[in-house]
Amino acid sequence: MNDSPLALLGGEPAISVPGPHFAWPPIAETDREAVAAQLEAAVSIPDRSGVVADLEDALASYLGVRHIVTTCTGTAALHSMYAAAGIGPGDEVIVPALTFHATATPLFHLGAHPVLADVDSRGQLDLSDAARRITARTQAVVAVHLWGLPEDMDALASFADEHGLMLLEDGSHSHGATWNSRRTGSFGTAAAFSLNGPKPLSAGEGGFVATDDSELYYRVLLHGQYNKRCRREIPADHPLARFAVTGMGLKLRIHPLAAAFARAQLPRLDGYLAGRLAIAARMCEALDDVPGVYPPYVPASARPAWYALPLRYESAELGGLPIRRFLDAVHAEGAVEADLPGATCPLGTHPLFRRPGALLPGYAGFQGPVAGEFPVAEHVHATTLKLPVWHGEDDVRLADAYTAAIAKAAAHAKDLL
Repeated sequence: MNDSPLALLGGEPAISVPGPHFAWPPIAETDREAVAAQLEAAVSIPDRSGVVADLEDALASYLGVRHIVTTCTGTAALHSMYAAAGIGPGDEVIVPALTFHATATPLFHLGAHPVLADVDSRGQLDLSDAARRITARTQAVVAVHLWGLPEDMDALASFADEHGLMLLEDGSHSHGATWNSRRTGSFGTAAAFSLNGPKPLSAGEGGFVATDDSELYYRVLLHGQYNKRCRREIPADHPLARFAVTGMGLKLRIHPLAAAFARAQLPRLDGYLAGRLAIAARMCEALDDVPGVYPPYVPASARPAWYALPLRYESAELGGLPIRRFLDAVHAEGAVEADLPGATCPLGTHPLFRRPGALLPGYAGFQGPVAGEFPVAEHVHATTLKLPVWHGEDDVRLADAYTAAIAKAAAHAKDLL
């Protein structure tokens, strides 16, 4: 196939099946039945009962943690986690410079300062750069398991202990991923997850906080729940119990129909992940010798969830061919789901991080990152091409066609210059 002309230049495309080629989550009849049954049972659950309790119990068992609090979104889960961790005005939290903005934006609403630190060549937190940014106001460091690839949690736990910092996790891409056979979301003092549509475990929209810390659990409840749930779960003799009726004034609870959908999906998650592991390994092997394209390095300790497969693109190996021109060729071959990272990008490029005072009066005069402050994050973002990772046996042929399309574009790079 690599000997045929590129489709972009008039040849036959590698993939003739029209897109879209990837949809998530898979919706089975059991999902439809669960949502329909919940529609008849209750469309509002103000406490920890019914499908909400069932989902939280199942998630706690799956992750191996004591407490789960579901929320309406992953962003809400991050907000509640930070608030419950006691992050407040003037506090600093170290966040990787390369992530989705919601990892850090809730900190602005607590009066705190997200302190960005550069990443390494794999896109994971550079602990030496993070160490240089610690001050007397630094309270926590956030592990972000980007694209479903677990961070080195041994190194991060040691880093947090050495510097007296709280370790928190953003597991929004990494449901079911493991580091040394332990699931992400069970390492830090607390973890936040998204259940947004394309995530490995989906509620359509939703999120949750996971923790073993009962005090933090009570504060998560008070941040985004109130009245019945807080009154029933916070012990009456606890100092925080007097706030149970109002909580902190926010309502961030999950919708019962979303909870029903996620609960129906959860028993199939490990099967999805096993399929993704097999297909990702097959795709990486197929791309291993393709010039200019490098599959991600996966340590032996890591078992990814493969929210996406990030590939590193080296234009110098393809005569300086720009990544967007390469992607145009890949798309022309029919691999329409191949993409460049969009909103997941160096946070310092967002106006909100550079000049938050324009929207948030409490940050008037705040000077954010300057251009070029995080060179590795900028380079990793600029050289990343990502693919979906399928999970079913019926998807193998399509996965093979995608890797063939990329190999074909690389083989004919000189024709695109």
